[in-house]
Amino acid sequence: MSTPRIGVIIPARNEADAIAHVLRDIPAKLSPRVVVVNNRSTDRTAEIARAQGAVVLDEDRPGYGRVMLTGLEYFTRHPVDVVVFLDGDYSDYPDEMGRLVQPILEEGCDLVLSTRLNPLYDKESLGPHVIYGNKLVVFLMNLLCGSRYTDLGPFRAIRYDALRKLDMQDLNYGWTVEMQAKACRYGLKIKEVPMRYRQRIGRSKISGTIKGTVLAGSKMIYMVFKLCLRARGSGK
Repeated sequence: MSTPRIGVIIPARNEADAIAHVLRDIPAKLSPRVVVVNNRSTDRTAEIARAQGAVVLDEDRPGYGRVMLTGLEYFTRHPVDVVVFLDGDYSDYPDEMGRLVQPILEEGCDLVLSTRLNPLYDKESLGPHVIYGNKLVVFLMNLLCGSRYTDLGPFRAIRYDALRKLDMQDLNYGWTVEMQAKACRYGLKIKEVPMRYRQRIGRSKISGTIKGTVLAGSKMIYMVFKLCLRARGSGK
């Protein structure tokens, strides 16, 4: 794929302290079209993102998946070849985006995922409840779907045509699981790339609270059983 058109979707809610760092570190050589989806921020997140040159979309309805779908709707009107998903809290390293995109451009991969649970990640960046909850969901998905995932990291890149094929539907915490389970079901060529990971700027809206952690974990497990058992039943 020569001179690919790359789109980046960044969900953001009250990330005024982090969003400028995220946007500045995205490699300019990729010439990406960057979309920040502002989800009910009460701070200067949207203003700062616009000042950094990002397209800012407002989505007032709650839900991680809903925010992602709002960003994807933009790319139905502004076509791209590859979509990169990146959180707005500066926990990932945006300057490593090229390492995610490269296997798509040069190796024929459809979906490339960052994997955080390796010696590269900051030991203070993920709490024990996040690490073990993540491992449980991944174990169940691998068991039921026949996949070989190691993580559910949000920093990921996917061919736009492959993403359309997945027909993403989830509106909240099940988004990452839905993408990975469907990618396995549809036989996409998948690769994981070990990535550095650090403590986010500010407090997580999901893993930073007991309620958020329980809701997210429950929805992810539900999605694993729903999608993987359905795939078994349909033979796909």
